[in-house]
Amino acid sequence: MYLSELKLWNFRKYSKHGGALDVSTPHLVVPFKKGLNVLIGENDSGKTAIIDAIKIVLRTHAIEWIHLEDKDFYKDTDTIRIELKIEDMTNEEACLFTEWLSWDKTSQKPFLRVIYKAQKLQGRVLQGEVTAGAEVDGKTFTSLAREYLKTVYLKALRDASVELTAKKNSRVSQILQGHELFKEDPEQEHPFVSYVRKANNNINTWFNDDTPQTDENGASIAGTSNKEMIKGKIDSFLKAFINSNTSSSLTIADPKIRSILDTISIVIEQSQNLGLGTMNRLYMATELLHLNKKWDGLKLCLIEELEAHLHPQAQMKVVSALQEQDVQFIMSTHSPNLASKIKISDSKSTNLLLCYGTEIYPLNTDLTRLDTEDCIFLEHFLDATKANLFFSKGIILVEGWAEELLLPVLANRLGLNLTDHEVSVINVGSTAHIRYANIFIRKDGKKLDLPVSIVTDLDVSPAKLKKEEEEEDIIEYAEISREEEQQKAIKIQQSLDLPVDSNVKLYLAPHWTLEWCLYHSTALKNDFMNCVSLVHSRTAGFKKGEDGSWNETTFKQSLISKLKNRTLDKVAIAHELCKRLNNKTDLNILEDDNIYYLLRAIKHACNQ
Repeated sequence: MYLSELKLWNFRKYSKHGGALDVSTPHLVVPFKKGLNVLIGENDSGKTAIIDAIKIVLRTHAIEWIHLEDKDFYKDTDTIRIELKIEDMTNEEACLFTEWLSWDKTSQKPFLRVIYKAQKLQGRVLQGEVTAGAEVDGKTFTSLAREYLKTVYLKALRDASVELTAKKNSRVSQILQGHELFKEDPEQEHPFVSYVRKANNNINTWFNDDTPQTDENGASIAGTSNKEMIKGKIDSFLKAFINSNTSSSLTIADPKIRSILDTISIVIEQSQNLGLGTMNRLYMATELLHLNKKWDGLKLCLIEELEAHLHPQAQMKVVSALQEQDVQFIMSTHSPNLASKIKISDSKSTNLLLCYGTEIYPLNTDLTRLDTEDCIFLEHFLDATKANLFFSKGIILVEGWAEELLLPVLANRLGLNLTDHEVSVINVGSTAHIRYANIFIRKDGKKLDLPVSIVTDLDVSPAKLKKEEEEEDIIEYAEISREEEQQKAIKIQQSLDLPVDSNVKLYLAPHWTLEWCLYHSTALKNDFMNCVSLVHSRTAGFKKGEDGSWNETTFKQSLISKLKNRTLDKVAIAHELCKRLNNKTDLNILEDDNIYYLLRAIKHACNQ
């Protein structure tokens, strides 16, 4: 069995319909899969709220004290409802919940609906109760039945060193107490108790030893026995402090299972001064002991910020190991490295869930415009840098480094700092931007309000007018007609086929390439030409004459030639242009039609 669905009403940020609680219209529905479920999104997007809602309904193996607080209620609402759906049960598992089961007519299988309701009365939070069953409000769910729905919870920012150290009610002690090996048989003493009782007897015998030490001649030295030096002195004080019948006993632990387990620490053998990353992995391995023991209950592990204290390669090793377990994981992360490695597909074992605004958007081929080929492509090319798109408030997809360098500089000139607006410029390195954009185009009727700008070249190049001769600078090219540009623009728009109501927008260069647009720009042409001359100082066509000006025809033909032959160093030119623009104070780019597509892309991504 596994947790297949979570429904929320008025829990934290998740509320709709003015807070009205209609059980047929949840304020949030989150679907889960059997294997690895990963919640991604920017800060305060609701990832922790989802994990906490599950914890509130289901108990944890670590016997944590979880209670509802005023801040858990959405704004001025006074009623919370949480529902969990447990399905795909074996016959043995279903038998544990017989009187609370519901029937799924589609799958022809039973499922369990667990309900949590709580309210505030006169400003005071009343802790809710858990019920279960097919009825709207369920019926009393016994403690015995709930025992089979415990989860493992790994909190964020784990202090592994403290958690794994021996102390009263330590995490290690709590974990071991829940294991079947430490269940006590009333008719037989547990081996651990026997070990400690024997050790205590040996220790007490040593402290009660009256044998004095001897000198070099073998003569006894008064007052040097173990008992006289330690226990005898303690007992003399006790008799004076309390009464003559009082004496001490020195032991290593009370011979009871709980007390013994409080004295146990876990370390990695033959290692000292371990760092936080290694200790964190040891802590997780210890916690996961709960899910590897023999029991008939739910095997669910909740993990917040797996990446805490782990470098990228360690993160991937841990995730790979987790996916080998026959356990359901629901994990939140801020790590682009992890997000880039979770498959976006129709797989039954992985589930990437984007938290944005007050909704959850599963990213798979059923609910987005992604197809199987898109998923294969993204599996290969969606690296940690590009995975920033999952954690942004706005996205600009570009074809290359030149756009990636130039757009933040232009944005600053507009007074729209991309960092302040939490906008990511994603360099897809090709014209495959639509494969990334399809992640954000929905087929389930939900509108994802995350603004995505696609910036791409027109890719209509001039044709040669005559055969190529020895010097590239003397090749002549025809002008590109506006009609050719318009026809190509229509073809690109048709091929992308972006839905009108989607927040994914195309911003198409009005001319051939970014560099060709910069060359025709009224605001940036002179700066661009200077940068080209600087980077390609050996190209005759880019050199200035004795009068300090360029030969416009020669410069233009040389630029075309290098663009067509792909020998123009676009990145170096963009870098030099950015340096110039950062130092300019009298730059008017708003009325420049040749680069305005870039400005529109910036404004859309910044929600302007």
